Amino acid sequence: MTHDSIQNQVEALREQICYHERKYFIDDRPEISDEEYDQLMKELEHLEAIHPELVTSDSPTQRVGGETALGTSVPHRGQMLSLDNTYSPEELYAFDQRVRKALPDQSVAYVTELKIDGLGVALLYEDGRLVRGATRGDGEYGEDVTANLRTLRTIPLRLTPIKTMPTVLEVRGEVFIPKDRLDEVNRQRVAEDQAPFANARNAAAGSVRLLDSTITESRPLDIFIYTLGYAEGIEITEHTEALALLADLGFKMNPYTEAHPSIEAVIAYCHQWTAHRETIPYDTDGIVVKVDSLQQQESLGTTAKSPRWAIACKFPARQVTTQIEAIEVQVGRTGVLTPVAILSPVQLAGATITHATLHNEQELIRKDVRVGDTVFLERSGDVIPKITAVLTGQRKGTEKVFRLPDHCPVCETLVQRSEDEAAVRCVNVTCSAQLKRRIEHFASRNALNIDGLGPAIIEQLVGIGLIHNVADLYALKQEDLVSLERMGEKSAENLMNAIGGSRSIPVAKVLFGLGIHHVGANVAELLIDHFSSIDALAEASLEDIENIHGIGPQIAESILHFFSQSRVQEFLKRLKDTGLQWAIESNESIEVADSIFAGKTFVLTGSLSTMTRSEASDKIKERSGKVSSSVSQKTDYLIAGESAGSKYDRAIQLGVPILTEQEFTKEL
Repeated sequence: MTHDSIQNQVEALREQICYHERKYFIDDRPEISDEEYDQLMKELEHLEAIHPELVTSDSPTQRVGGETALGTSVPHRGQMLSLDNTYSPEELYAFDQRVRKALPDQSVAYVTELKIDGLGVALLYEDGRLVRGATRGDGEYGEDVTANLRTLRTIPLRLTPIKTMPTVLEVRGEVFIPKDRLDEVNRQRVAEDQAPFANARNAAAGSVRLLDSTITESRPLDIFIYTLGYAEGIEITEHTEALALLADLGFKMNPYTEAHPSIEAVIAYCHQWTAHRETIPYDTDGIVVKVDSLQQQESLGTTAKSPRWAIACKFPARQVTTQIEAIEVQVGRTGVLTPVAILSPVQLAGATITHATLHNEQELIRKDVRVGDTVFLERSGDVIPKITAVLTGQRKGTEKVFRLPDHCPVCETLVQRSEDEAAVRCVNVTCSAQLKRRIEHFASRNALNIDGLGPAIIEQLVGIGLIHNVADLYALKQEDLVSLERMGEKSAENLMNAIGGSRSIPVAKVLFGLGIHHVGANVAELLIDHFSSIDALAEASLEDIENIHGIGPQIAESILHFFSQSRVQEFLKRLKDTGLQWAIESNESIEVADSIFAGKTFVLTGSLSTMTRSEASDKIKERSGKVSSSVSQKTDYLIAGESAGSKYDRAIQLGVPILTEQEFTKEL
């Protein structure tokens, strides 16, 4: 037999196996017996063993055993936004009114889907083959979990051929474990002397993020694909059309997705599934409602966090009673003291609940919650435990009133109480309780962007005393990092490079990284635009800060208090000495003044070849420009990359100037 004929035989076997995997795992209509399927697989394995040069990454034999890349951050082709929530028909009517007001004289159709409570992932295909799978992450970047996702038989390694195949395709789905399979997983964990998973969602998330893909394969994971995130080479006009296309390509779709002509039909669908939620064989926490037309979705646009064309209608919370055994105080990243109720363990919505936040001191007093009380407990959206009421009639007289302490329970600094907010704060920025979260914030993508400095590494660095504040990061040596668990020479070198590279991060991001209460990324940019340096801001008066457009009294007071602390002043001197950007260079100001960016609003569409859209947005903002998610009459420029979509058409319609990627980079 010639080499070409063997190659043809191997490819024919792969196509047969992929076809029967779809029939068995996705369509639930097997056409051959398990024995016949196993025989096909063995024949393919035999031929690939004899001819290893014919092995390809999308072969059915290659699902298990790939190298995991946990901790590696990868960009999504399109942003994965979160959804706003609603809990009543009245709120759904209000959503519908907002949509129709933004789309005057247009008919609007909706699509409803069960909101699966699992782990959100993005699957990227190029030329019909799976090349990457990633978690949702922060919506723009996720964690590479390709090797583990390949083990799911309901995720096709190669797409079913159709007449017009997309050249690039990114789809979004939810990985889950069926409710009736959770006990099976937990029995195995207990037998291996491991703690059982609290619920199916935790089991799914934990299984996808394992270092050993063979263990992932042993877990009963499944997936439903729910949307098309990005595509090249095809034209789609409706969400329902996209779902039909994804089904044709071989993806597993939820059978309960429905299209509706009106919001009344949507509400009826929500009532139907609220009444029958217990019959659903996997965890769900509500219904997702989407505008069907993709052009209307584009017109409606998004906020910073969520689309205006979709909303989640959450199921009513489940409720039980339990007893408060104690109240503890936790200290958060910004120093907020939060009372947390320690509860008698109770089962609620598939999870064992032992803790519930009491939010703040005012809430504690308002509800008159005491140690020893019997309380009603519910899980909002089947996720967050919440104490809704105290059963005062069951009090025995032994219950104890609890109040937050006057000193931080960790560092013993006198806490700060303000009439303007409910929070009680520890104002010591060197408090060890705040340290790990402050470092995480400092290293985050929107701040100093220190890639590779995640929670596990920070935990070790703080635990062994190498870091006492963020300034200590810049005194680390490569040999310090190599000694850490799961940190080799190359990883240590990469992290050192990332720390060193953060010295060139713009001063506005350094200011944001300090974690000053009320100072987000946008406020930090406003402050630096006005004062030009952190030193000038530190010396500013309350009136100076308040006079900046967009800065209110509360933000100004928070900034003034931060810089007035002697410990902060000592810390900032050390941080400045590390070589971080502390001011806008004078030549930067000239460049901004002479550029096309200052004060202008830009919209990005399509894929850029020289940078990500997030990086392009940063470059615009660094030059005093603004970035919007949708084209309108207020848009000054559209930057169009490859495969520009409906934003391009909208820009032409409105007469918005359009820049190519080459023209954009020339202006930088």
